[in-house]
Amino acid sequence: MSGSSPAGLRRRAFRQVDVFTDRAYAGNPLAVVLDSEGLSTGDMQAFADWTNLSETTFLLPPDTPQADYRVRIFSPGRELAFAGHPTLGSCHAWLAAGGRPMGEVIIQQCEAGLIPIRRTAGRLWFAAPPRLRSGPLPPEEVDRIARGLRLTVDDIVAHAWCDNGPRWRGVMLRSAEEVLALTPDAATLAGLDVGVIGARGKVGVVAPVGAGYDLNFEVRAFFTAGGALREDPVTGSLNAALAQWLIGEARAPARYVARQGTALGRNGRVHIEQVDPETVWVGGDCADCISGDVML
Repeated sequence: MSGSSPAGLRRRAFRQVDVFTDRAYAGNPLAVVLDSEGLSTGDMQAFADWTNLSETTFLLPPDTPQADYRVRIFSPGRELAFAGHPTLGSCHAWLAAGGRPMGEVIIQQCEAGLIPIRRTAGRLWFAAPPRLRSGPLPPEEVDRIARGLRLTVDDIVAHAWCDNGPRWRGVMLRSAEEVLALTPDAATLAGLDVGVIGARGKVGVVAPVGAGYDLNFEVRAFFTAGGALREDPVTGSLNAALAQWLIGEARAPARYVARQGTALGRNGRVHIEQVDPETVWVGGDCADCISGDVML
């Protein structure tokens, strides 16, 4: 590539990948800056705001000998300690750029700690972090969520805290058709306090899919950011916590597949596998979309 660099900027390797899909532009996009040394927190936040994707990540050398690489994860407006699709997408980009793990399990360092990632037949899996809060939601929150989703409380057959960093609330409906038919009331949801679905409150909705499909659950994720109600295409952190809740209460088998993004025209697939009582693995494919340099 030719051309001069703007003052204070330099070329850095960059990739944009689609996560939880084996087909580009059908999952959840992630921007990855592969060489982030020398960037300040402000630089990273400004670039994440500019990409306007749900997450942008910055790869750095680890500062602990146990890790293969370090990642910082940013959404528009704030840094995240952990998120699911950035974990898989960052690992995919690191490997594609020539990263060589020290062992069979890749160890990613992030603000939430060390996250194990394994590879099986080309698919990446991360070990779900423990929930910071679990158990049923308070009745007043269930009532507010029901009204915000234009449901009655009786339409919600189960609910639980699914907080593993991102403060997800999980609610379960009876069928995938009910999940796909949701038309959330943005005004009602935006008016709820932060404990429900404010700037940091999030709602995840799940329901079983009927027989005859190669998947088990339909998932949708709603949250408020920048004063607007948004729906996330495919959400690793939510699906990780949903799996811990649903498997723990025998509402889901130890291995299942969830679909997400259908209402947005996406085709996300999240693979879940509980290998022992303490560990749930969340797996997804990744597809390359953009590879080149970025000026930062």
